[in-house]
Amino acid sequence: MDALDRLAEPGLDLLRRVDRLIAAGVPEGHRVWPLLRRMQVLPGDAVRGFLDLHPVPLASAGHAVRRLVRGYDDVSAALTDSVLWSGPAATAYGQQRAALLRHLDEGPDSLVGRLESTAGYADALADWVEGSRLALARTLADVLRSAEAVAVVAATATGASMRPGPVGPGVADAAEIAARVLAVLCVAYDGAETLLRQWAPSLAETAWRPPADGRPRYDQPTRVGW
Repeated sequence: MDALDRLAEPGLDLLRRVDRLIAAGVPEGHRVWPLLRRMQVLPGDAVRGFLDLHPVPLASAGHAVRRLVRGYDDVSAALTDSVLWSGPAATAYGQQRAALLRHLDEGPDSLVGRLESTAGYADALADWVEGSRLALARTLADVLRSAEAVAVVAATATGASMRPGPVGPGVADAAEIAARVLAVLCVAYDGAETLLRQWAPSLAETAWRPPADGRPRYDQPTRVGW
């Protein structure tokens, strides 16, 4: 359990009140409007969705992917064993073997390279989730002890501003809390999009690169070397 988990219950209770108030109307020109249009969700719903994101499963996925590399290492080791035969078929086999070794484990475009990139991406996402959860927890802690929170609780306790019409008591305070919460979530999701752009080239499907002439030729004799 991290700081965000500990603040989830009181934070969501406050944000439910905030959502009810701003649903009745927000002051025109308030800074929350661009954030609401961008996120397309009220702050309470946004935070509830973010609570389901945890870094541990992503970090575990990265470790699991890295364990797969050992299997590729074993295959590569088997392919490096020298063969005791020669001739056109042996030459063709050698070309195919070299191409397969390159495909398995030679540079970032190889299968091992893609595995390592996938694991790195999972680690980066885990770090992003951890940092974003901490930033959101700090924001929730700040708004929970703010004067705006007191005003929101007072307004929703009476229910006076729940009816349609002009902006009622506590709505401007709710809009300020909503803006602060949605702003930190916007930064978080910007970070996720940045990670995806940075890692996308390394996560693309890797293509098989055949040798220039790797087809076995069986029309010529093959000399066995033992």
